[in-house]
Amino acid sequence: MLSKPFSRSVVMALAAAVGLSMCSSPKAPKGPTIVKQPFGTVDGTPIELYTLTNSKGMEMKVMTYGGIVTSLKVPDRAGVPGDVVLGFNDIAGYTGPAYLKANPYFGAIIGRYGNRIGGAKFKLDNTVFPLVANNGPNNLHGGPTGFHKQIWAAKEIPGKASAGIEFTYTSKDGEEGFPGNLAISVTYTITDSNEFRVDYKATTDKPTVCNLTQHSYFNLSGEGSGDILGTEITLPCSKYTPVDSTLITTGELTDVTGTPFDFRKATAIGARVNEPDKQLKYGKGYDHNWVIDRTGPGLVLAATAYDPKSGRAMDVLTTEPGVQMYVGNFLDGSLVGKAGKPYAFRNGFCLETQHYPDSPNKPAFPSVTLKPGDTYTTTTVYKFYTK
Repeated sequence: MLSKPFSRSVVMALAAAVGLSMCSSPKAPKGPTIVKQPFGTVDGTPIELYTLTNSKGMEMKVMTYGGIVTSLKVPDRAGVPGDVVLGFNDIAGYTGPAYLKANPYFGAIIGRYGNRIGGAKFKLDNTVFPLVANNGPNNLHGGPTGFHKQIWAAKEIPGKASAGIEFTYTSKDGEEGFPGNLAISVTYTITDSNEFRVDYKATTDKPTVCNLTQHSYFNLSGEGSGDILGTEITLPCSKYTPVDSTLITTGELTDVTGTPFDFRKATAIGARVNEPDKQLKYGKGYDHNWVIDRTGPGLVLAATAYDPKSGRAMDVLTTEPGVQMYVGNFLDGSLVGKAGKPYAFRNGFCLETQHYPDSPNKPAFPSVTLKPGDTYTTTTVYKFYTK
């Protein structure tokens, strides 16, 4: 004989007793989010910090001072997130005496001209424009108060599969010696494909030069975990631009074959960085521009970095003609990072997409001149994955 069926109320009571629900369904995956919070002040101006997350657990923190990426967390091969960029937990880390002395440009937007301009001057339309010599006899990264020290306006760019921040700034005519009022937009986006995308745009009201880049220092083992000598780098580049003793390009495009600059096959940073090569001596290691092998416009692979310890890998794709690899040769342990550990010699590396260094003084190099009515646009994508 069949027993009488339980009533719905009895079933629900039993379900509640074991933590079930008759009505609930599995929670939908959490989409990308953007959270804003105060991050101190610079010269009395409030600084905002934005935390961007995607649905895969990737997290990036960026602030309005310098457009600086202060943190970037991506999973290792075991799925454990780790912070892979050098930086600090508070604004004081970026404005204190030790940082100002070292001036490493951690995580910042760089401009008006990324990299070096020889002799701290250039000629445009028969006019010579003197700049500040802040790197020996040369101008570096736009000068001592370049875009890395400016306070940018920020706008949230939410999306179904992405989260972004658009930073805007107008560099006034004559700022740091550069001509023209330059209106700049730099948009940082993280996607559900674990990409960090940077879109640059600029217009001017006078002929000028423009070469923007992003200056994050990466350590794919995790910031504060030691040197990056075991990181394997691939650069699909058959030529690089050699430099003189002040790190200014000579104007040549040199074949990498048979040199320590051949990274067409994955090679550890430490494999040849200390070889007795004149070019390496000039930069105290790698601090050079590679010429990207490309057959047309658009995004192409500029570099791949892989950390065998964590399994993290990063592809760098760009619309630019060159990429500068710098391997932290001037880090000296004077700066203490987020994990409470000093950033010592070669504890991070940069892959800065760009036009070639000193292009304003090298007519044979791809032009960096921006004229009224034209728009400077370029894109770089850092794509993270594991293997």
